Amino acid sequence: MTVRDLTPPSGVVLTDAAASRIRSLLEQEGRDDVHLRVVAQPGGCCGPSYQLLFDMRVLDDDIVQELRGIRVVVDRTSAPYLNAATIDFVDTTAAQGFTIDSSHAHGSCACGASFR
Repeated sequence: MTVRDLTPPSGVVLTDAAASRIRSLLEQEGRDDVHLRVVAQPGGCCGPSYQLLFDMRVLDDDIVQELRGIRVVVDRTSAPYLNAATIDFVDTTAAQGFTIDSSHAHGSCACGASFR
């Protein structure tokens, strides 16, 4: 269900694993009044980096999607960097955490925090 109409292709894709982990985190906090905000932060050593956070605010120019029961919010400045980006959650012996796979990321820095 879309909360606000999106001007394609501004959508973010949320995998089942990511949605499940986000729901679990929200349940642990006992909150149902927050949503997931996805931001492309400028200033990394190789360009912008991604940030995921829980937020209660929705600004007038935000793009809002309901994905797998999770309300996902992206600001208009970040939207071009997140066009068709896939948010996933990995839980292996080698790594645990959220990942964002974007067609806009053609390379990354040595620290892995930013992309170009």
